[in-house]
Amino acid sequence: MQNTSHAVMSQRIEAKESLDNFPTPPWATRALIEHVIKSDVSKSTCLEPACGAGHMSKVLEEYFANVESSDAYPYGYGQEKDFLTGNFEPKSVDWVITNPPFRLAEEFVLKGVKLAREGVCMLTRTVFIESIGRYSRLFSKNKPQYFAQFTERVPMVKGRLDRKASTATGYCWIVWDAKTSRRSTEVVWIPPCRKALERESDYDEVFSSEYRASA
Repeated sequence: MQNTSHAVMSQRIEAKESLDNFPTPPWATRALIEHVIKSDVSKSTCLEPACGAGHMSKVLEEYFANVESSDAYPYGYGQEKDFLTGNFEPKSVDWVITNPPFRLAEEFVLKGVKLAREGVCMLTRTVFIESIGRYSRLFSKNKPQYFAQFTERVPMVKGRLDRKASTATGYCWIVWDAKTSRRSTEVVWIPPCRKALERESDYDEVFSSEYRASA
């Protein structure tokens, strides 16, 4: 039975000073490649600019030839570098793929399309597509290639992976084509795939603290 408690419903509403560290379940990243991108990226490069403890980066390394990882905070994985204020070379990677802080997701998209040669993929709450202001600033000017909605819930817990977690929050992947402007957006349904894409080894390392400094 779906947990619809206020605590679960609100778990991704973060204060401005929060690190907004909600690790992405590995199967949700594999779902992007297997059910949304659906093309060979084995010779492509990728930047994960909000890598946290590396949960998404490690999965991307299963598919891409090279994955650069960074984060504004020293979680102990990747380079410590703020994506929004740091110096990144334009069109320096093929893909930018990340689960950005929700309050900064719009800024991540706008910078990502300047850096990527192929595409930008953002994992975000489904409600991100709402908002008159966001439509005016982003969606009306730079339409995504795909809006890919998960049909299963993607449970995320602050500071750690939790295989038994539940959520009432809906998530989606939104993909922008970095090569050309789009006049329309294709809606993609990500089918039930957690069982097929989840691996026992995904949970071998448990990051139980909300913030882990580099060792």
